Amino acid sequence: MDRVHRIHSPVLLVPLRLCGRQGYTMGENAISLSPNARLVLEKRYLKKDTSGSTIESPEDMFLRIAENVASADLIYNEKTNIASIEEQFYTLLTSLQFMPNSPALMNAGRDLQQLFACFVLPVEDSIESIFDAVKQAALIHKSGGGTGFSFSRIRPRNDGVSTSGGCASGPISFMKVFNEATEAINQGGFRRGANMAVLRVDHPDIIDFIQSKRFEGVLTNFNISIGITNAFMHAVEKNQDFSLINPRTKAVVKVINANGLFEQIVHSAWENGEPGILFLDIINAANPTPLIGEIEGTNPCGEQPLLPFEACVLGSINLSKMVKLENGKYEIDWGNLESVIHLAVHFLDNVIDVSKYPLPQIECLTKGNRKIGLGIMGFADLLIKMGIPYNSEEAIQFTDKLMYFFSQKTNEASIKLATERGVFPNYYKSIYAQKDGLKFRNATRTTIAPTGTISIIANCSSGIEPLFAIAYKRHVLVEDGLPEIHPYFVEIAKKRGFYSERLIEDVSKEGSVQNIKSVPEDVKRIFITARDVPPEQHVKIQATCQKYIDSGVSKTINFTKEAAVDDVRKVFLLAYKSGCKGITVYRDKSRMSQVLSIECTCTKQLVNKESVTP
Repeated sequence: MDRVHRIHSPVLLVPLRLCGRQGYTMGENAISLSPNARLVLEKRYLKKDTSGSTIESPEDMFLRIAENVASADLIYNEKTNIASIEEQFYTLLTSLQFMPNSPALMNAGRDLQQLFACFVLPVEDSIESIFDAVKQAALIHKSGGGTGFSFSRIRPRNDGVSTSGGCASGPISFMKVFNEATEAINQGGFRRGANMAVLRVDHPDIIDFIQSKRFEGVLTNFNISIGITNAFMHAVEKNQDFSLINPRTKAVVKVINANGLFEQIVHSAWENGEPGILFLDIINAANPTPLIGEIEGTNPCGEQPLLPFEACVLGSINLSKMVKLENGKYEIDWGNLESVIHLAVHFLDNVIDVSKYPLPQIECLTKGNRKIGLGIMGFADLLIKMGIPYNSEEAIQFTDKLMYFFSQKTNEASIKLATERGVFPNYYKSIYAQKDGLKFRNATRTTIAPTGTISIIANCSSGIEPLFAIAYKRHVLVEDGLPEIHPYFVEIAKKRGFYSERLIEDVSKEGSVQNIKSVPEDVKRIFITARDVPPEQHVKIQATCQKYIDSGVSKTINFTKEAAVDDVRKVFLLAYKSGCKGITVYRDKSRMSQVLSIECTCTKQLVNKESVTP
């Protein structure tokens, strides 16, 4: 049965039969996986022998993960019914209602046992620190994680070097070293490494940084983001001058017009989607542990701000499964959603205890703050089921209600865990102890990630993005791409009597259904694709989610090819004023190499999702 039409009972109430050596037995159709999901699992996640042959089934994989992650419960209560916890985790995963980040799927219960996706490493202004970070990043990439760095502390190009009497080469030159190291790791057969480079807007080399990815094929293992400050945005709004400051000497190197610099950022983003923007002061205003350190960097997709030497485990709830039929209409199953949230928080907190860490500094800080990032995927699928157009005011109102509930129940789950296991060790250095006194198990609880491959496994739409297209090819893992067509559209077309082979052919060429005459208007209204959504609506959806999310929100603001530079400028300003922690834009056809494509008769219409994902 298609994923959008399957209704599950609350996850805690789905029993498994117990028997045999491993404790579980599954029927032939225990897990309903799409062909693309099975292909992705086989190529990337399932165990293989020394000859490269797959020696693990998806059921085996999920059982391996459930047993491994459940074992953390014994740390807190050696008399716990561990079989019951394993059963609940196994059902949570096999029902496709929740997926942890990829390293947990790959490594849980295996030799690597490194289960985190997101890391930030420090880069200080010394050769020793820079190349320590290169080595540390290589270890993390080898284990399946992605890394973020702030290069803002490195002295600018042509600055003096007292030990040699020479001139500094600047942060961009060292970014190239990191990029080549990542490329070498990738070629070694490991999961594709990914990096985020951040440079503060007041760094003297900021213009070089803005232009560092102007040409396609350069720094391919990096996403880049400008660290924007409130002071800079105020200078932009008032058309004032702005100082660029040497991070080594703290001296003003140059004074430039803020609007002129902002226009360069905007134009580069319009040209090819790089750089993105991070609003550093907004991020640090929500930093739960400011006494421990300032946040300068994020993970590769920008949604997880972290302290240097900190890691975070992510996981996402599949909203397309959080529905039930009431009088012939889909409604959210709030009770099931709450049950899944509580179990997912339990799962992610356990990961912190069972994971191995690539560095002792990372283990110390990560266990001290116990940050988790529970998010959502299948959001566009949910809107379609609910009959709500993504590009409507109704979608904003619905999102607000949904994310309020999501945040509230996630916080409640963390507070409940704190009563059983204690607050995170750095709690008394946190804003919670100083202000409201809420006793959380985890310093942060919520994040919205892009959910690239895990949404393929769960067979749902990515993160909070609209549908890329009704039919398209995903250019990952296989050379010819993975063909996808939305099953709920096919189901409705058959039920309503407008299904035909010609329809599917037309949808495959167009991607969107808006210009296909045979599709009824009420169907067109809800089957909205990314290019049917005005950029301002993208920002409003992101900002509405951000109101209730502790960390950040991964979201691509899509533009048509014909969009003007000023359109991007307006969206950047709207994102700042709306309280977003960052923003990424992409203009249709501004790059040759893309993750997703619509196959047309004579050309490929290509739209970027994210240039680098771990």
